[in-house]
Parts: sequence; structure tokens; C-alpha cells
Amino acid sequence: MGDKKLLSDYTESEFLDLVRKIYNAEGPTEEDDNRRVREFRRLAEHPSGSDLIFYPEDGKDDSPEGVVKEVKEWRQAHGKSGFKS
Repeated sequence: MGDKKLLSDYTESEFLDLVRKIYNAEGPTEEDDNRRVREFRRLAEHPSGSDLIFYPEDGKDDSPEGVVKEVKEWRQAHGKSGFKS
């Protein structure tokens, strides 16, 4: 998480890594895991927020890759910046 302020500061691979860490609850404490979830919501700006991870819509790909794809497509459709190249 560090000094990255915007989604455009992340490569797609780095953002996928963040999502995987949320899925796997890899933080040393629950607060660290919660911090990652808040960071995901802030970066993604998707109206469903962390529900994309914890309460996905029926029929949606609920894997980390599917969540990143959903965020990427939503941001593109709404004229928001994408991932760093």
C-alpha cells in the first residue's frame, strides 16, 4: 500500500496482489486486513466497494482476477484512470 495514492499508481498485477491478499486474509492482524479492504474500496471507487469481494452478484466471476476485471471495466466505462503500464 505504501506511497501509492491512486489506482493509476498500481500496475494491474500489483492491484491483483492486493486483492489476493484480501481474499487470503494475509495481514498479520485483523486491522491490517481491514486496512487493505479500505484501501481497495478507496482505489477501486466502484459503487459496490468491497461487496465485489465479499458479496459478489450471482453469476459474476468472484475470483480475485474477476474482481480486478470488474473494477477495470467499470472504471473504463466511467472515464476513470486505469492501471499503470
